[in-house]
Amino acid sequence: MILDLPDTSTQEVSKQLVRLRETGGAVTLGRVLTLIISADEGEPTESSIEATNAASREHPCRVIVLARGARSEPTRLDAQIRVGGDAGASEVVVLRLYGELADHGASVVVPFLLPDTPVVAWWPGIAPPVPSADKVGSLATRRITDSIAAHDPVAALGLRRAGFTPGDSDLAWSRITPWRALLASALDQPPFEAITSAVVTGPEDSAGVDLLAGWLRAELDVPVVRRAGSFEVQLDRASGALKLEFDQNSTAVLVRPGQPDGRVAIRRRGVADCLAEELRRLDDDEVYYSALGGVSDVDRSEMP
Repeated sequence: MILDLPDTSTQEVSKQLVRLRETGGAVTLGRVLTLIISADEGEPTESSIEATNAASREHPCRVIVLARGARSEPTRLDAQIRVGGDAGASEVVVLRLYGELADHGASVVVPFLLPDTPVVAWWPGIAPPVPSADKVGSLATRRITDSIAAHDPVAALGLRRAGFTPGDSDLAWSRITPWRALLASALDQPPFEAITSAVVTGPEDSAGVDLLAGWLRAELDVPVVRRAGSFEVQLDRASGALKLEFDQNSTAVLVRPGQPDGRVAIRRRGVADCLAEELRRLDDDEVYYSALGGVSDVDRSEMP
């Protein structure tokens, strides 16, 4: 069910939420958190809502979409409430802010925060330089950005490091979870030799590949070189290099000296999968912070 409320007020939206809850059976008792999607003028919101609906099957929540419109238009609030099949396992409140109201999103969103539940802020588009200093970000205990949406994804990682506050995370980090798990599993198998150096190759503008290189630099404490090209990770050790690459069928291949190649099907992770992973843990992600620090210590001298 979708209810449109053009040129309305937060009080009217709240009343309609209560009415829908009483007459339509929509309840908030099962909601485990409040998720704020913060989008600026021109940034799409429907794809973010779809991803949230999919993730909500695992994490039922109230979703508040702050969609800022043109500042040049008359000040007004257009709202939309989605419940039932149009909202997955959540209830979605879309707040479109125009005119001067577009700069006061944090104040508008406060009446809709669920009491006694965590608040998560997500910027699917361009994120503020310091998410925790943003007015919306200051309401949240968890702040999710996506460096892939930045004009310069690698520079965005530098901003994330410089302005890091416990509770920050990035969907670029979630996208490489399967790669990290595969490499960690491979290193738990013989021969148990120390890694002496590493080379990480991948697209030049891939924040995920840079985070992977930073993670290896931080966790292994060895020199790591970043190169541009087709994806490959090479971990050097005395008996020969361990390599992770992908074949023409997009299957992950582990190449180890003296052993048969290992093949693992790794499905490309969509935004919904990454978002669901981020919502599983609302504590501080110290490994992500270490990886951000490692990025600055990676040797990029061979990059274009």
